[in-house]
Order: sequence, then structure tokens, then C-alpha cells
Amino acid sequence: MQLSDSLIRLGWTPERETEFEPHREEGFVPARVAVEHRSAYVLYGEDGELRAELAGRLRHEETWPAVGDWVAVRPPATIAAVLPRRTVFSRKEPWLAAKEQVLAANADVVFVTMALTPTDFKPRRLERYLATAWESGAQPAIVLTKPDLCADVDAAVLAVEAVAFGVPIHLVNALRGEGVTELEPYLEGHQTVALLGSSGVGKSTIVNRLAGNEVMPTSAIGADGRGTHTTRHRELLPLSGGGLVLDTPGLRELQLWDVSEGLEQTFEDVAALAARCRFGDCSHESEPGCAVLAAIRDGSLPRERFESWRKLQRELGRLERRLDARALAEHSQQIRKEARQRRHAQRPPRRRIG
Repeated sequence: MQLSDSLIRLGWTPERETEFEPHREEGFVPARVAVEHRSAYVLYGEDGELRAELAGRLRHEETWPAVGDWVAVRPPATIAAVLPRRTVFSRKEPWLAAKEQVLAANADVVFVTMALTPTDFKPRRLERYLATAWESGAQPAIVLTKPDLCADVDAAVLAVEAVAFGVPIHLVNALRGEGVTELEPYLEGHQTVALLGSSGVGKSTIVNRLAGNEVMPTSAIGADGRGTHTTRHRELLPLSGGGLVLDTPGLRELQLWDVSEGLEQTFEDVAALAARCRFGDCSHESEPGCAVLAAIRDGSLPRERFESWRKLQRELGRLERRLDARALAEHSQQIRKEARQRRHAQRPPRRRIG
């Protein structure tokens, strides 16, 4: 099976080609979503860049294509289907009660990017990002930027290591180009790297360094070390040296979306302690034989980490209840719709008068 070099550079694999065969038989061609503009998309395909719109049927689907997705295109430029996602980094839509927002699809690696400044460096926020990154299925790596603005870099790295078990940590000063070469191996093999983090932490500067030229706009840094938000939309960028980067706008908040497994992996120290409690349903409040409380008392588990775990557990529980309520409401609506259809089908035809 001969694969197109241009598709391989976009991350196309023999497995994808096998998966796509039924679509080829229908005359469709593969492409990858580079930019999303409402229901219009910029795609990268075998013959270069093209602009496309959704097929009418897809407009009524709950899942629309996201940046990084592979899609089946009906020539000349209609997206007819979305291929299954290998990985997906999602959050809860900030303004809606229970709706998923996909930030990055089919990323192999997620750079959780955080600046070593007082305004951005927050280990508790890092735990939230890591839970979502682990749940995505992609490999997380932590990129700490602006070390020149940190009074004690070693202490900051130790604080990160205490919450990021087994996750690679990289110190990067992108303005000077320091540490960027450590990130290049993640792009080997035409892998896709997604950069996520708050506004102004230097994600676009890292992208430009990896690209070798200015492909993303950047802005000046203020006296407090903050950069100005420059990336306005998610965008997938193939690099001339190989690999792809998926740059994203800075996130003001990252509300959890179904990260139960990612949460357990992020807090594996707390989960291991909880498994040693005397009671299987221990609430870790006052029960005798609670291994979690014992660890807090002897200092081996910081109380703030335990409280962070409980906070994220409660947030996840609220989301699950909202999703259950939404599913129940949709089920009830479907039952009412089917009942109306049955009544309409059973109604005798009207008799014409005269």
C-alpha cells in the first residue's frame, strides 16, 4: 500500500489508510482540519490547502470537526464525515451547563505550558491540566517558560515534580532560544504536538522557534512578565523540519470534562493512599484507619494537594449529574416525539365534504 508523502507529513498512517478505504470507495479524499471558522474550515490535503464546508447531514450531528481531525472530503470541498479520533483534549464549554468543547484532536503530545511568574505559576492549576491531558490519551509534557523571571527556579521545579509524577519537565526561554532543542524530539515521526496554557505564557514564541521563523504573531512582554494574548483561534501548523504543532488561544479557565481516569492518574499518590484505608467507602474526614488522613498528619501528603483532589472530584461529580439530567431530558423528549408520531399515524384520514 503506497501512502502519499504529503499525507504522511500531516500524520497519515497505514492504519488511517485502512480505516479510510470505505470512504475512498465513495470517491472521497482525506484531509486534516487546520483552522475552524464557525462552520467553514481550512483543510490540509494531498494537493495542498483547501477551504471546505460541512455537508448538510453533518450540521445536525452533535460532534463537528475540530482542529486536528481527519475528515473525508467530497470533492471539490464538502466535509462528509469525521474519522474516529485517536486522542481528544476537551474541556466543559465555559458558558454552557453540560457541553463539550474540543481544544485539540489527534494530538500525540500535549505541552502543558506554564510561565514561572507569580501570576501564572500555580501547581493547583497544573493538576487540572494534567488530569485533562492524561484523559486525552496523548502524552503530556510540562514546559515551564520565562525562568529568567523566577526568583527560585529549583524550588519551582521541585513543586512541579511533586504533582507531575513521571511527566517530563522542560525549562524553556523561547525569547533566547534556550531549551527549545529539548522539545524537537517530540515532533519526530510526523507527530502532532498541541500547546495548551494560559494567555501570554509564550506558546506562540515556542512555535516560532520550533518552526525556525515567525509563523505565529507575538507581542511584547509587560513589566510584570505577562505577555499579551495573541493567538485568536486554534491552528494546526506543519513544520518544515517535520512534525506539526497545534497552537491554541490562552485559556482563562479549564473546566473539567469527563476526566475520571485522568484524575486518578494525576493523583496516583492520593489514590494509592485511599486504597489502603480501612473502609472501602472512606470519606477521608474522620474515619478510623484512614490512610489519607494519616499521611496528611505525618506530612507525607500536603493538605493543599488533598484539598485540590477533593475539589476536582466534586467538580467532576457535578458535571456527571448534569450529564445524567441532560440525557434524561433528551430521552423524555424523544419519547414524547415518538408518541406524537404514533398518534399522528393512527389518526383516521379526514373525510372530504362535498
